[in-house]
Formats: sequence, structure tokens, C-alpha cells
Amino acid sequence: MEPRMESLMDRVDSKFTLVTLAAMRAREINDYYNQLGEGLGKIVPPQVTSVSRKPLSISLEEIEAGKIEAVPLPEEPEDGAEGEEVADEPAE
Repeated sequence: MEPRMESLMDRVDSKFTLVTLAAMRAREINDYYNQLGEGLGKIVPPQVTSVSRKPLSISLEEIEAGKIEAVPLPEEPEDGAEGEEVADEPAE
């Protein structure tokens, strides 16, 4: 398989992250190719030059090249204090 799994794992923290990131980006690339004739231009085109025509292979090449990286979601507060403040307000 090209790119090699070892080089891909150097870019992410787990196999789950790699699979999720590659799948999400492959969907974006697929959407980009499907909307080319419409002229919308809202989806980012592939960031690497690839001989492959498959969106998943292109997304893996982007990850290996460092063009795409995973960003963790911000953590939510655990105490739930924010939800209680909103509930105490009088309803109009």
C-alpha cells in the first residue's frame, strides 16, 4: 500500500483517528469532483498531485504530506453548571 502505514501513523495518534480523518477528507474530495461543473467552489480541492483517481487514496496521500491533520474537539465542562444557570431564568 502506498503511502506506507508507518508514515501515516507518524502523523496521527491512533488508527481510529487515521481512518476517521481519511474517510472525512475522501468524502470532501468526492464532493469536490461531483460539483466541478456547477461552479460553486465551496469545497477545497485535493492538496497533492496524485496519480490515483480514488478519493481515499488521495486523502491518505494528503495526510502523509502533512496537508491534512486532525484537530481535537474542545472539551465540554463536566460539572454541567452552565445548563443549570439557563434553567433558573424566568420564562417569558
